[in-house]
Amino acid sequence: MPSQGDISEGHAGERTITGARVVVCSPGRNFVTLVIETRGGVTGIGDATLNGRELAVASYLEDHVCPNLIGRDAGRIEDIWQFLYRGAYWRRGPVTMSAIAAVDTALWDIKAKMADMPLYQLLGGRSRDGVLVYGHANGSDIPATLEELARYREMGYEAVRLQAGVPGLDTAYGVSKDSMFYEPAGDALPEEQIWDTRAYLRFVPELFEKAREAVGPEVALLHDGHHRMTPQEAAKLGRALEPYDLFWLEDATPAENQEAFRLIRSHTTTPLAVGEIFNTIHDCRTLIEEQLIDYIRATVVHAGGITHLRRIADLAGLYQVRTGSHGATDLSPVCMGAALHFDSWVPNFGIQEYMRHTEATDEVFPHDYRFEKGYLYCGETPGHGVTLDESLAAKYPYEPKQLPVARLKDGTLWNW
Repeated sequence: MPSQGDISEGHAGERTITGARVVVCSPGRNFVTLVIETRGGVTGIGDATLNGRELAVASYLEDHVCPNLIGRDAGRIEDIWQFLYRGAYWRRGPVTMSAIAAVDTALWDIKAKMADMPLYQLLGGRSRDGVLVYGHANGSDIPATLEELARYREMGYEAVRLQAGVPGLDTAYGVSKDSMFYEPAGDALPEEQIWDTRAYLRFVPELFEKAREAVGPEVALLHDGHHRMTPQEAAKLGRALEPYDLFWLEDATPAENQEAFRLIRSHTTTPLAVGEIFNTIHDCRTLIEEQLIDYIRATVVHAGGITHLRRIADLAGLYQVRTGSHGATDLSPVCMGAALHFDSWVPNFGIQEYMRHTEATDEVFPHDYRFEKGYLYCGETPGHGVTLDESLAAKYPYEPKQLPVARLKDGTLWNW
């Protein structure tokens, strides 16, 4: 095997990596961005954000990954991916895979720019003209959520996720003071919220009954259980929601035990989606191969980049499982840009989550993708179409924040 020095000497061309640095900024929320530079002057950027644990990934990149990139050929994307995954010995996990994803995304950005084509062309060309997206309508109660649903319909959305405050609980997942720019991470120490699954299970069917009465059968309606139910509870909810024809029920139960979805699947025909916290293909192999889910929600930044997400999507395609990648505001526009190129190409696409970033975030991360009548469209700029204004980013320093945690009424720690 060649040494690092041999690799450097063997690739003295324009693709040789000459610099790699990490930019951490907080234009409304924290983002971690990797910038890779080549001898030929082409720069690529990748998202490395891990909400609530951002500095862990930043350190992983700065202290362990970036030194290993200098001198390597930026065009050898697969080899570099394998080097970072296999070569570290300690595989998988959100910190490692987010760091690898940042490198991978930046390298695909560079390769597409050097080929003078948008990234989707490099992946194999378009499979569709636009990418169907869903927005988030949430409110403190059912009337407030239905009001937001109407607003999203006015903006052109054809698919909307509904979350509402549960009677008797002061807080509920997915409900925020600013319904458009939802960000659950709070102060330096996490907020502790009280949860009651039985109250939630009684309430959610009423929400979707009222929603269907309001918008009729054509609008795609989605809901996120956020890992808070046991398999039996999830099965009960899925069956109760069948009359309202959900597009999907997301994260019904924790999926560390993939086999748990067999019980849910055996009791309900409501489509199931899971995977936003998955890091590798191994997290969803059983779910896909046994067709226990309908949508896999792994995303570019947390599942090892475009290189590895392609493998997950290819496996899913064999079993008629479609993609539905996570797209909350804890992913930067860099990830969204890369995801839209991936979505435009991937043959077994289902839907893309789309939470709008704040104006400050969009200014720090200029991009060429656009929303129109319920769809997002990636641009034709070479690369993934997203850049970073580093001088502006420097005006928004990192702010320590953590996601909330949930406890049952008796104090038992639960899944937030």
